[in-house]
Amino acid sequence: MNFQTPKGMNRRHFMSHLAGASAMAASASMLTQTVRANATELVKNQKAAILLWMGGGPSSIDIWDLKPESSNGGPFRPIATNGDFQICEHMPLMAQQMDKMSLVRSMSTREADHTRGRYYMHTGFTPNPNIKHPSYGSVVAHELGADRNLDIPAFVSVGGNSEGPGFLGMSYAPFRVDANGRVRNLDMGIPVNRMNQRTLALQMMEEKFIKQNRGPAAIEHAKVIDKTLSLMTSKQMEAFRVEKEDEKTRERYGTHRFGRGCLLARRLVQAGVPFVEVNLGGWDTHDNIFDRLQNQKLPELDQGMSALLEDLSLRGMLDSTAVICMGEFGRTPRINGNTGRDHWARSWSVAAGGAGMKPGLAIGETNEDGTKVVGQSWTSQDLMATVCKSLGIDLSKTFMSGNGRPMKIANGGKIITDLI
Repeated sequence: MNFQTPKGMNRRHFMSHLAGASAMAASASMLTQTVRANATELVKNQKAAILLWMGGGPSSIDIWDLKPESSNGGPFRPIATNGDFQICEHMPLMAQQMDKMSLVRSMSTREADHTRGRYYMHTGFTPNPNIKHPSYGSVVAHELGADRNLDIPAFVSVGGNSEGPGFLGMSYAPFRVDANGRVRNLDMGIPVNRMNQRTLALQMMEEKFIKQNRGPAAIEHAKVIDKTLSLMTSKQMEAFRVEKEDEKTRERYGTHRFGRGCLLARRLVQAGVPFVEVNLGGWDTHDNIFDRLQNQKLPELDQGMSALLEDLSLRGMLDSTAVICMGEFGRTPRINGNTGRDHWARSWSVAAGGAGMKPGLAIGETNEDGTKVVGQSWTSQDLMATVCKSLGIDLSKTFMSGNGRPMKIANGGKIITDLI
């Protein structure tokens, strides 16, 4: 768990500091009786988003937008789905679930570098040395998490890092766990009475420091400590225990890390977490792309993603949960000399659905060899403006950045009207 505080202190350092100067709270913070009694209905009404992050840049032309008649097309064949389009033959389980998702086949962005593209697709802004923008996960957590009685974080990143909270502050930072839901460094190994004494001492030090008006870092640090103490003792931590699921469910999602991560995402959304990111890296396929896709990446994506959509739908949760599958860009239509595809941001695809977005549609198109978008193209800002709209987030709202600049949610992106 390596998120950064405003002054650069990582979570590992913070947890060791907490072990030496804080304590478990005397008793667990529990949901009220009313919330417990109505948990199922609350989940159905609470909006949430799950981002399936394909780190490295997945090859849209081999997954979502095949070109079998073009020399760029590669060896994979398209198959029919129960949506209004075809997808790759190596995604047979997803073919049965595409009545729940739509494809935006006309994404066109400018950032074809991994670091810059990742930042842009997570925030809607290009990197700027003078300001750190909040990720979409932090924005959704900020807008939807305030009234949910959550002890566990409102933004959880499973199996990898995400982008940070920027000027929204550490209360909305991604909380990283592995695909099994394990949270490192939470067992302090100190008797409760001794920990309680240290808590009181820490609180006095924090209050004194805050009163000295040395900026937001001390206030943010105190918030992180309070949240961590609640987390350590909360019954809501049960949501992280994927092993509690029955064997049949675990097998449906898959024994690989991505499948377990998707199952964990469903459990977290079910517990009220408004934003979960599940990481499946390894898509930077500059060589040997077709073997790697067919025998590794696509089977994992197919099983985990299809299980998540099916499960959310059967539980009545898909109507309130947005699901987005994307990476930082696509890959070149042209196959290189190493039987791979290189970075390509000019024309690629994203899958999105749930939370009231129209399912089963192919929105936009690329030309016959996949080298450019035909007609209207869409950006990161447009995609996330659309997702935020589906979640009921007010797109006219502005945040004030640390340097005093007003910034709109999703950087003022346009709604993809065919998707809403």
